[in-house]
Amino acid sequence: MTAPKDRPQTASDDAAMHQRQDPRQLAAIDLGSNSFHLLVARYQDDRLQVVTRCGEKVQLAAGLDSRNHLDDAAIQRALTCLGRFLPYLAGVTRDRLRVVGTSALRTALNRQSFVERAEALLGCRVEVISGEEEARLIYLGASHTLAANGRRLVVDIGGGSTEFIIGDPSGPLLLQSLDVGCVTHTRRHFSDGTVNEANMRRAEADVRARLEVIQANYRELGWSEALGSSGTIKAAASVLATSGGQPDVITRSGLQTLRQRLIECERLDNVTLAGLKPDRSRIFPAGVAILGAIFETFELTTMTYADGALREGVLHDMLTCAPLQQA
Repeated sequence: MTAPKDRPQTASDDAAMHQRQDPRQLAAIDLGSNSFHLLVARYQDDRLQVVTRCGEKVQLAAGLDSRNHLDDAAIQRALTCLGRFLPYLAGVTRDRLRVVGTSALRTALNRQSFVERAEALLGCRVEVISGEEEARLIYLGASHTLAANGRRLVVDIGGGSTEFIIGDPSGPLLLQSLDVGCVTHTRRHFSDGTVNEANMRRAEADVRARLEVIQANYRELGWSEALGSSGTIKAAASVLATSGGQPDVITRSGLQTLRQRLIECERLDNVTLAGLKPDRSRIFPAGVAILGAIFETFELTTMTYADGALREGVLHDMLTCAPLQQA
């Protein structure tokens, strides 16, 4: 979805906003480390019906310097994006809007400067949530997307962190957030712009080492199926489907083939694959390295993409805490 051009909000805009507000609408904004996402929905017929869904690549994590401070350019990109989201929030009362920040804002030592400006712009509180809370909300969003009776592992690879959740229909049983994501891993292992066997191996080994602290507990609890959510996993499933794979399913063999195709690209600037959006190409090799290490560590053979994650979880959590009236 293309957002309208940014412009100052006027008094007449404010009046029109209040005239159009619908008490059955609610919205979530996910201030991710790579992208910002807005989801507006209306509660009707015992379910959430999407009104607006849009996102924009902000790459907040790329704006973190060596002292873990967000630079001015990243803050401005973020505020400009939120300004473009504003018109879509016209029908939402501010007590039905929840804005959550994740890994990059957890890391940023100067986050309060951005948070205060974002709160003034949006007219509501901005929460910088813990990794565990992020994992809980991700599970809530994914579990509402694909119903299941058994225990499942949910993995969400973001720009700055990756969440791992084991849960069943009653809710999450085990939650963990690790500080490894496709944006930060690109800076750490692909900073020279090359994609080769050596830096793919280093990137994968880094992830496997970080997974050692959770591997035993997760495998002991176990699961019957693996689900993946968010951009990296969606992109991997899309590329594999374009190459003849099953829609929304990532296989171990398919992932290994995809890994080799990326190495053959040789440079991040040359990563062009059918099914892959151009604005994700430079961070995609790091994402595939993270995903490959997860497959290896947990001995996965397949993973199904779930089209529901943090922002969907936020909406369902809001409904649980304060139910809306039916339309």
